[in-house]
Amino acid sequence: MDTILDLEMKVVDWAHRRNLVHPENVNSQMLKVMEEVGELASAIAKNKEEETIDAIGDVLITLIILSAQLELNPWDCLEAAYGEIKERKGKLVNGIFIKE
Repeated sequence: MDTILDLEMKVVDWAHRRNLVHPENVNSQMLKVMEEVGELASAIAKNKEEETIDAIGDVLITLIILSAQLELNPWDCLEAAYGEIKERKGKLVNGIFIKE
């Protein structure tokens, strides 16, 4: 089984071979991210587990490609975001975490 870093390298290689990894493609790639997030929302709303799994994977792939276009490491971005939330306090309201 591949590690997450192996998969990231495979996705970036795939994107390079298709000539997707260029800064001028960022806006188009962001639209692709949003399209995949919409498909994820639809799969969740319809309670379709297999489609949800596929959509989460597609969202991750599009974000990895976007990160490559922006010359950012997606795991550094994740680490920075986690650093922001790890001590966050708040409460759950209607299933949504509301920060203090």
